Amino acid sequence: MDYSSLIEQRRRRLGVIDDMLSDPGFFGDPKKASEIMREHRRLKDTLEIWDRLEDARRQLAENEELAKGDDELAEMAREEVPALQAEVAELSEKIQYALLPADPNEDRDAIVEIRAGAGGDEASLFAAELLRLYQRYADTRGWKTEHLSSSPSEVGGFKEVFLRVTGDEVFRTLKYESGVHRVQRVPATETQGRIHTSTVTVAVMPEAEEVDVELKPDDLRIEVCRAGGAGGQHVNRTESAVQVFHLPTGLYVRCEDGRSQGQNKERALQILRTRLYEMKVREEQEKHSAHRRAQIGSGDRSEKIRTYNFPQSRITDHRIGYTSHNLAGVMAGDLNEFTAELQKAEMAERLSEAGIA
Repeated sequence: MDYSSLIEQRRRRLGVIDDMLSDPGFFGDPKKASEIMREHRRLKDTLEIWDRLEDARRQLAENEELAKGDDELAEMAREEVPALQAEVAELSEKIQYALLPADPNEDRDAIVEIRAGAGGDEASLFAAELLRLYQRYADTRGWKTEHLSSSPSEVGGFKEVFLRVTGDEVFRTLKYESGVHRVQRVPATETQGRIHTSTVTVAVMPEAEEVDVELKPDDLRIEVCRAGGAGGQHVNRTESAVQVFHLPTGLYVRCEDGRSQGQNKERALQILRTRLYEMKVREEQEKHSAHRRAQIGSGDRSEKIRTYNFPQSRITDHRIGYTSHNLAGVMAGDLNEFTAELQKAEMAERLSEAGIA
């Protein structure tokens, strides 16, 4: 497909934005300015890929022509052809993805909600393992993580835990983790060696900013209480725990892990704002795409997305039918294999839907 007309549209748009950036009043509206700056960065990245692709195509054509000879120069040209062909193929794929309509949430940070499902204590233990998996994965990507809130189980796991992840393209990368994660293994408490099946639900939500969701005081009921946990801790000697009820939706958030009432209130409102924003985004998606729930990366938290089979050291992602036997590596934080395959599958769907492929 010839993308020249699409590229030309983006060059013109970049010129318009460059003029906007030179306007002294450009930053008068911080939210709009932030959106325009993100668009500016995406356009520059797209045009850079296109220029690299055109240059690689030109070099490939020249080398293929030179390779027709029988001298030393022809031999050198033939040796370079495979690498240039691979570069052209890679950049051709990248330019297709770059030309897709941008998801405004992809550049956002994320809040990851992990909840133990079926399986009791074993589910709570696996929830803790998934938390460590995401923290380790974030470390390998150069992201930062912040433990916002949690409800520990009696066996050392978590009934529920919230993690904030910040960095480059966090939501774009982590969104594929939303859904039901199923684990099959022999629990430590199992005396007869029987394999048990447990589930954990993960929701990855684009972090909301204050300008995205207005929390009206009349819509909130905020209560403070004594935090739970082992005795003697600072949080148990003061009423530092905060629980927030959003009356219009019935949503409820409790935070007690912070050392102060103010910190817990800020975290609770942050989680509540993000949950409300996720609801708003999901409603919009349902309006504009009837088959959104069937799409990869839709974030449907009720969908069983992955099975972790410990006895066979096997992980299967059911959305794309992809299986890996690198269970130990994945649990240690190496999610790149699955992320790459899921991104590839989603991009193929989006390209088809957009009529680009």
